[in-house]
Amino acid sequence: MGKSKSVGRAVLAGLCGAALAGAVLAAPATASGASTDGHGAAPGKGLSWRLKESGTDARFRGLAAVSRNTAWVAGTKGTVLRTSDGGRSWRDVSPPGGAGLELRDVEAFDGRRAVVLAIGEGEASRVLRTDDGGATWTESFRNTDAKAFYDCVTFFDRRHGLAMSDPVDGRYRILSTADGGRSWKVLPSAGMPAAQEGEAAFAASGQCLVASGPRDVWLATGGAARARVLHSADRGLTWTAADAPIPTGDPARGVFGLAFRDRTHGIAVGGDYRADQASPRAAAVTGDGGRTWTPAGRPPPAYRSGVAWFPHSRATALAVGPTGTDVTRDGGRTWRTVDAGSFDTVDCAADRGCWASGEKGRIARLEPR
Repeated sequence: MGKSKSVGRAVLAGLCGAALAGAVLAAPATASGASTDGHGAAPGKGLSWRLKESGTDARFRGLAAVSRNTAWVAGTKGTVLRTSDGGRSWRDVSPPGGAGLELRDVEAFDGRRAVVLAIGEGEASRVLRTDDGGATWTESFRNTDAKAFYDCVTFFDRRHGLAMSDPVDGRYRILSTADGGRSWKVLPSAGMPAAQEGEAAFAASGQCLVASGPRDVWLATGGAARARVLHSADRGLTWTAADAPIPTGDPARGVFGLAFRDRTHGIAVGGDYRADQASPRAAAVTGDGGRTWTPAGRPPPAYRSGVAWFPHSRATALAVGPTGTDVTRDGGRTWRTVDAGSFDTVDCAADRGCWASGEKGRIARLEPR
């Protein structure tokens, strides 16, 4: 791999009710990011983040919202936690012997079945699956190619899913499963466009590879001359690439997270994750399945790594990052900061159970005030 790819990977490795729908994070937040009663910063009436005691200082960039009551998080030191009581208690279900793993993504099918992705060079990249709520884990994939570095995993349904690696021999590498993550195979690369010099994905929120519907999947990139979003309509066999209007040109910049509410309407967020660097034009939208992207008219004011559509809404979505949470009510065209707390990723379940997680063991659920 080239020098810029090496820099980019080093940088990544260091990244350590219907009535409620109209009231999501309704007003500006205080500056603290958390109040003394365990709530997140106060966005006013409606819904706000309520912090949950996780009992750990791990950084959780992997998050899977199953419902209002059930969620999984995965993070540093091989840590996996699961709650089934809305975050009142968390069970440590970390894979045995996995303390050295950097877990950056988790995809959960329910409260018992989940897949986690560990990132890193060579054999550090692995996939593990549990069928008993994390009591036991089975390693279903271990990367043996020193040039591969896996970043994200996603599922179309309970059986079919993909995982992606940064470019190997000039093209992104895609793994495929048809049995819920119990086994994986590398897909042919003939249908994958050539990668740009220095291009990579960001293992920052588990959202650099996302699916919507039975066959559509999108891949977010950065680090090169142009940020891009790649799209496949056949579960990863063939791909097309479109430029995204989020600044890049540096290993620390690009598109970090994607969310699609259907196969045509999507949001991209990103920027420059370095705290001392500005992130103008940190969000973009598409209405044609990712063929074209338009910059947000009023984007979030800083780098954002995670994004999620509020369930059953055609216009409301949340974006999170180290400096706060933003909400859009017009499909991603304009954003307003509503919370100052630090989160890396956000996910919402079909029953409107929305969760966020990030550094120092921070986990929160969106709840009525």
